[in-house]
Amino acid sequence: MASISETHSPPFTALAGIQKDARPLSFEGGGTQMMKPPHRVLSTPDADAWIARLTEQHGDLMFHQSGGCCDGSAPMCFVRGEFRTGAQDILLGHIAGDVPVWIGAAQFEYWRHTQVTIDVVPGRGAGMSLESPEGVRFLVRSRIFTDEEAAALEMAGEPERGG
Repeated sequence: MASISETHSPPFTALAGIQKDARPLSFEGGGTQMMKPPHRVLSTPDADAWIARLTEQHGDLMFHQSGGCCDGSAPMCFVRGEFRTGAQDILLGHIAGDVPVWIGAAQFEYWRHTQVTIDVVPGRGAGMSLESPEGVRFLVRSRIFTDEEAAALEMAGEPERGG
C-alpha cells in the first residue's frame, strides 16, 4: 500500500504544538484541549498523481463513494458536476487539493466511524469511473477512528450535505 502523503495526514495540531497520538492534550495548570477533528477522507500519493493526470485530461473532478451498485463499493471518479449530489449525499472532505469526495447518506451511516483513504491499484474498475480506460482503478482503504477522534468528530457536528 502506498503511504499517505504528509499533506493529507490527519491533523493533530493544537495550541501547544503537535501531538502524534489522538489523546487530548494536557496543558500546564491541568486543563486539556480537545484535539482537532481528523479528516474523514485522505488520499495516497499514487491516487493524487492519477487525480492530477485525470484533471489534466477532463477538468475539475469529484468522487462519489457508492453503496454497492456497479463496481461494489468502489469510489467513482467523475467530472465535477456530471454526478449530481443531493440531500442524500454527504461531503466527506476534499483530496488532492480541491477534489470533493461525497458518499451516500445510507452508506455514511455504516462508515461514519472510519477514516477513508482513496488509493489506486492496477486493474479495471467500473466503466463509469474516469480511470477505468487507463488500466487502473481507485479503491478505498479504511481504518476505524480512535475513541478520541470519534469524540472530536462528534463535537464538530454533522458533515455537509449536498443540495
